[in-house]
Amino acid sequence: MNRMNKIVMRLLAAVLALALQPAFAQGLAEIPADARSNIPAPKLDATSWLLVDHESGWVLSSHEPDLRVEPASISKLMTAYIIFDQVKKNALSLQTEVLISQKAWKTEGSRMFVEVNSKVSVENLLRGLIVQSGNDAAVALAEHVAGSEEGFAELMNQTAARLGMAGSSYRNSTGLPDPEHYSTARDIVTLSRALIADFPEFYQYYSQREFTYNKITQKNRNVLLLRDDSVDGVKTGYTKAAGYCLVGSAKREEQRFIAAVMGTKSSKARATSVHSLLKYAFAAYESVQLYAPGEAATSAEVFFGGDKPLPIGAAEGLFVTVPRQKAGKLKGTIALDGPPKAPVASGSRVGRLDVTLGESTIATYPLVALETVEKGGLWDTVVDTVRLWFH
Repeated sequence: MNRMNKIVMRLLAAVLALALQPAFAQGLAEIPADARSNIPAPKLDATSWLLVDHESGWVLSSHEPDLRVEPASISKLMTAYIIFDQVKKNALSLQTEVLISQKAWKTEGSRMFVEVNSKVSVENLLRGLIVQSGNDAAVALAEHVAGSEEGFAELMNQTAARLGMAGSSYRNSTGLPDPEHYSTARDIVTLSRALIADFPEFYQYYSQREFTYNKITQKNRNVLLLRDDSVDGVKTGYTKAAGYCLVGSAKREEQRFIAAVMGTKSSKARATSVHSLLKYAFAAYESVQLYAPGEAATSAEVFFGGDKPLPIGAAEGLFVTVPRQKAGKLKGTIALDGPPKAPVASGSRVGRLDVTLGESTIATYPLVALETVEKGGLWDTVVDTVRLWFH
């Protein structure tokens, strides 16, 4: 691919990322200065890292989060994401038998040890992909879904664009080295966040500590699953160029944090580094839900559209992250953009929520109509035109 084609492809990916909605209404953003904890974040011996609140998307600690790095086997998160999506849409079944090709069987690196020309269920291949980090499983799934690994890589790049992963490029389903196969700590956390949110019914695979296939038992390389019961994923990676990498997630009660650490010097170092970030997050911060998905924050009278009040809120819910013991100082102020006038489409912006912590405004969020209100008849128009004069 020449330089001009690469530039065009990257511009197209950027346009797609802007045009399509990510999995969360609240994307990744730096935590506001006035919401930052006084407890200092740990310093790590790693190429790059990123720590976020899963719900709010606020970045609590980072170092070179947009640095281009080899994602190694963490690439398999995208492979799994696409397979999960296929299953959820009923385009694929967990019981579907996949024929193992010569290419899948011969793929180098970590393996689940499938046999050439055998048939293996999608579910077993997923377990081999996730628990054993099997490159053979990754290729088999890719070929089954897209006909070839090259075609599957295109699906990976399309999905990355949809999720807003502007710093990533995929060339294979495994994470084996390729000059044009790269990602960033920010994109890896974005993908992990989407996977957890979009496929809770499948995310439990990532907490499986071992898997036996073909009479060979292999342990999950994420040793944090044994070290901390609150850790329930996500994925390790290693190549000589990438170093030892890990994205981990932990949940305690209703709070979840995600940390990605890239380029450490050993498997022990990557686990210790991610664990340090996760422990820091739980010690220093708490995630606060302002409104549940679809919950009305207020209601308003609608002009030209009948007598029923319009519920107003956030369709996907709203969260903020605050220092421990500071949630009681949160306040919200709702301001409408003006008196709502029918017709009002569900999901259309009608106001905003200003969130303060103490004396400081830490966030402003749009509020939307939670229902559609059709325009009323002639009598409504006449009466409400007069009423607006006195509003």
